[in-house]
Amino acid sequence: MSNVYPVIKLNPNDDVVIARHPVAAGTFLAQESVTVRSDIPEGHKVSLREISAGEPVKRYGQIIGFATTDIHAGDHIHTHNMGMGDFTRDYAFGEDLTSLPAPEKIDTFMGIRRADGRVATRNYIGILTSVNCSSTVARAIEDHYKKVGLDGYPNVDGVVALPQSFGCAIGFDSESMMVMRRTMSGYARHVNFAGVVIIGLGCESSQIKDLIRVEGLTEGRTLHTMTIQETGGTQKTIDKGISVIYGMLAEANCVKREPVPVSELMVALECGGSDSYSGISANPVLGYAADKIVAQGGTAILSETPEIYGAEHLLTRRAVSAEVGNKLVARIKWWEDYCARTQSEMNNNPSAGNKEGGLTTILEKSLGAIAKGGTSNLVDVYEYAQPVTAKGFVFMDTPGYDPVAVTGQIAGGANMLCFTTGRGSAFGCKPTPSLKLATNNTLWKRQEEDMDINCGDVVEGEETIPEAGERLYTMILEAASGKKTKSEKFGYGGLEFVPWNINAIM
Repeated sequence: MSNVYPVIKLNPNDDVVIARHPVAAGTFLAQESVTVRSDIPEGHKVSLREISAGEPVKRYGQIIGFATTDIHAGDHIHTHNMGMGDFTRDYAFGEDLTSLPAPEKIDTFMGIRRADGRVATRNYIGILTSVNCSSTVARAIEDHYKKVGLDGYPNVDGVVALPQSFGCAIGFDSESMMVMRRTMSGYARHVNFAGVVIIGLGCESSQIKDLIRVEGLTEGRTLHTMTIQETGGTQKTIDKGISVIYGMLAEANCVKREPVPVSELMVALECGGSDSYSGISANPVLGYAADKIVAQGGTAILSETPEIYGAEHLLTRRAVSAEVGNKLVARIKWWEDYCARTQSEMNNNPSAGNKEGGLTTILEKSLGAIAKGGTSNLVDVYEYAQPVTAKGFVFMDTPGYDPVAVTGQIAGGANMLCFTTGRGSAFGCKPTPSLKLATNNTLWKRQEEDMDINCGDVVEGEETIPEAGERLYTMILEAASGKKTKSEKFGYGGLEFVPWNINAIM
């Protein structure tokens, strides 16, 4: 480790380098001819030049903030001397369009082909609730199947309850209700569910009959609904739910995995608990794998609008048309208005853990986060939980909060999730399997039980991004074929269903 050069420079035009490990004051950086003036924590930034107060600071060749005081070469750059500022972004729709190389062969994984032609990576029966008031009943039904097991149904991955916290006190035609219905419908239709039961209380704002009508759902063999009030109480509803699911299990079990092309994958791209290494290792590694999936004809969904803020121009330049680029800009403007209305600011986003890991501003975090999206063209932009119908690289508007963002991606149809983390997020979701990528070796050694793949050797210079990306791509196909992820082994996913509540609760 002592022979490894202590810092990383990401772009020739950068004003900073990133510490691979803690760097002591007095260390001479020979390649930059700069002496470090104070102790630098791992993942943090060292200035390469004299920067006057008010001047922009660049990383990735892009502006990540502005000096709030005079900064000297060798100084530690972080929240004490750099902050946000306004600057013009050139959206330049379509100027950076590219063509991915055609794959040498059609890759496959072992998927489950549904009757309608869609392909699943898992085979669950789901229990959804239209309101928080029916959550206990949903959990009780799930608990029954946890106790008795599914030994007679080896091809069913489980019976999972996904209760929610809202469902009432929101207007019938409000934006919140539209998002709620869209999210519920997306889960009710999700390819990884062989069948779904929706349970309500009966008097809530989010009426099941309205969900069915507005979203065009059809009750039948694979979709059943009931309410506690109509069924006659808590125990009667629990018993009815158990009985209905027993009636669904035999058909759900009649599936087999078969080779299907990678074009059937829809992979959600997510990051949480990020650090300064996220944009150096795990995010570009995921971007490499996402490009491979897109080249095979599959779909990759980038999300978290607050976490592309300030770097959205890098996506609009990859937009296949001005229409697609303007759809993304419209979502950015919606968020600016949303923050103004709620007296918030976009730069609230880097969390305490993000900042401890070396990220100073949302601009810096956004530039690293976008690397998850690889290099392929942006073919469409979706609002939260809208069904994703395009093949290729797309963007979905979501908050940055991981459970809310992932809920929207899954509602949109994602049948795989890849989740990068530098601080150690422990996250999983159902019905979609989640692979977690560690950005650094320290995290991998500390929390290997939660991480599926380590990208830390990229930081150390011992592995290239393509090498790690090929490992990840293979792991994605294995997980899509049924191999359990770390989060699945721990049982994550039942508490991570968190629809986005946009408006006020009355």
